Amino acid sequence: MSIPNPPTELTGKCLIAMPDMPDPRFQGSVIFLCAHSSEGSMGLILNKRIQDVQFADLTAQLSIPESDLAQDQSVYFGGPVEHGRGFVLHSRDYFSELSTLQVGEDFAMTATIDILEDINAGTGPEKTLVALGYAGWGPGQLETEIAQNGWLIVEAEPEIVFDTADAKKWAAALAALGIDPAILSFSGGRA
Repeated sequence: MSIPNPPTELTGKCLIAMPDMPDPRFQGSVIFLCAHSSEGSMGLILNKRIQDVQFADLTAQLSIPESDLAQDQSVYFGGPVEHGRGFVLHSRDYFSELSTLQVGEDFAMTATIDILEDINAGTGPEKTLVALGYAGWGPGQLETEIAQNGWLIVEAEPEIVFDTADAKKWAAALAALGIDPAILSFSGGRA
């Protein structure tokens, strides 16, 4: 499968790892791009839960009072950069004066403790994905990886980001492009 030149604006889109992704941290990943510019890119992996960390662990570590309201909130491996730092990708029904970044029409990202307090209190956004760490690329690095058939690009859909089971997000993102994962080549050609 040949990839045309990537669009210049990727903020708010999702990256889908190609089947032959060499970096095991990104194999089978779907990544939401929170920021993309000539200075680099930053995104959050959407489909890799951290099995041994729960939301209650984060709130306890941050001295946020216990609550039953966010007990079933999962925590995701957002990426290998700054894996001790938290980020919340969420619906746009929430805004923090401290640090909410609006990302397109349907998404926002907040990286301050106030959103965790609000989620815990039941006053946070309707849809959330809590992540530790992020995926980052230097200037031009992501464009090079896309040109080398490392990633496919798809419009981010709230249903896939927030409502699809983790094990099905990769296939759902491919289906949004009209691609059947069963016929996707495990080694892309290069023109």
